Amino acid sequence: MIPSAPGVFLRGMLMGAADIVPGVSGGTVAFITGIYDTLVDSIRAVDLEFVRKVLRLDIAGAWRHINGNFLLALVLGIFTSVLTLARMLSWLLDHHPVPLWAFFFGLILASAMVLLRQVERWSPTRVLCVLIGVAVAGLIAVSPVVNLDAGLAGVFLAGFLAICAMILPGISGSFILVLLGMYGTVLGAVKGLDLGFLAVLALGAVCGLLCFSRILHYLLHHFHQGTMAVLTGFLFGSLAIVWPWKKVLAWIEGSHGELRPAQQLPVSPTEFLAVTGQDPQVWLCVALMAGGFALVWIIDIRWGRT
Repeated sequence: MIPSAPGVFLRGMLMGAADIVPGVSGGTVAFITGIYDTLVDSIRAVDLEFVRKVLRLDIAGAWRHINGNFLLALVLGIFTSVLTLARMLSWLLDHHPVPLWAFFFGLILASAMVLLRQVERWSPTRVLCVLIGVAVAGLIAVSPVVNLDAGLAGVFLAGFLAICAMILPGISGSFILVLLGMYGTVLGAVKGLDLGFLAVLALGAVCGLLCFSRILHYLLHHFHQGTMAVLTGFLFGSLAIVWPWKKVLAWIEGSHGELRPAQQLPVSPTEFLAVTGQDPQVWLCVALMAGGFALVWIIDIRWGRT
């Protein structure tokens, strides 16, 4: 059942808020709020039939074919969230990163447990699928940055891979750009309005979205339980990305010349204090983890079970 336009708009705002923070995926929120299948199906519907309808000037038919009302409300919600919350979340990420990551850790832990309930009739194969998802996301979380220096082809590939990650729960598109060594370059292109660069990046993103949505659609409709198990594993594995206490192993230059963490390793609060000299704020973090955990369960009770 597709929720009403205001409900989709609110889900879009939640997705936009998640996408602002590196390491958190909007796809995770789509899963939490019960619209993931609808989102994948709507994106996949941008196909040859859609193009034929547009060329015949059957705009209303093309709009219905891609579930346009759903996509419009969702995109408006995402952009509204980005425009209104980006400054606040960026400030929190710069000035209070540990409590913020703790809150997101609670969100994602609860999300993974919500998805775990959707895997039915457990078998050794499905357990293996979960473990594969955990291993892939965990490997991505601790991977070092590579230098993707392949000209415009590299820019296209970066857009392709980042958008694929963005619609997967548990893996952030911006985090993939960091791993590819393209994060600072992309931010610089946005800041400098390098239209040629951005056009190639956008083309890669569009191609990735159209291709990967079809793969996900096929997997969800033909191997639903196994796919859900892998995606659940992604969420559990991504907890390493949002663990609040980390030790920085490598740095990358941001859009304003500042250094940002590029590779981090989760550590205990005690080791975090020893390495950074900063207060780990354990009790505040535990409270925020619990708050994020409770918020997901409230959202799941309100929307995820309809």
